[in-house]
Amino acid sequence: MWHNNKTVQYVYVIHSPQAAWATFAGISGWKRIKPGAADGVTNLTALLSAAKANSRNVNVYLDGNEITRAVML
Repeated sequence: MWHNNKTVQYVYVIHSPQAAWATFAGISGWKRIKPGAADGVTNLTALLSAAKANSRNVNVYLDGNEITRAVML
């Protein structure tokens, strides 16, 4: 489900190449970037981090509690 025009509140990563999470204003709880493709996790982490650093909102697609797509606005 798409959640539009959301502010990225926090981005969290650990040493594992496919372990990253984010929180968004108006959406409850930490959402994990869906693991499976290391480049995909890296790309979404970079996009969400850039959005947070530059005060840009995002449209984010959640499949349950996992982030599968995002667009920086």
